[in-house]
Amino acid sequence: MNAIWGTGQIMFTKGIVVVDADIDPHDLNEVLFRLTSNVDPRRDMLFTEGPLDVLDHASDRFAFGSKVGIDATRKNRPGDGYAREWPRDLVFPEAILERIQRRWKDYGL
Repeated sequence: MNAIWGTGQIMFTKGIVVVDADIDPHDLNEVLFRLTSNVDPRRDMLFTEGPLDVLDHASDRFAFGSKVGIDATRKNRPGDGYAREWPRDLVFPEAILERIQRRWKDYGL
C-alpha cells in the first residue's frame, strides 16, 4: 500500500482499494462486492498519515492527514496468512440468470 502512495501524485490520495488483476476497478458493483466479501478490517485495512491535496479540507492540518488503504484481494497466495482454503466465486448458470430476469416482476421485488 505504501508503495502505491509513494508513486508520484498518488501520494495525495486519501483512500486506495486494491483488487485482484481480474477485477475491473471501474465496475463499482464488482469492487463493492470484493470489499464486502474479501476484507477483514483488522487484517486488510491500513491507516496511515501523509501528504494530502491542498484543496482537501477534511484534515485539521494543511496538506497533511490520515489515509486508508484497503486490500480487497483474494487471500489465496502463499504469504497471505490465510489459514483455510479461499472459496471459489459462486456463479449462476446463464440459463438460471435468464430465467430470473424474465420472471423478475413475478417475484414482486
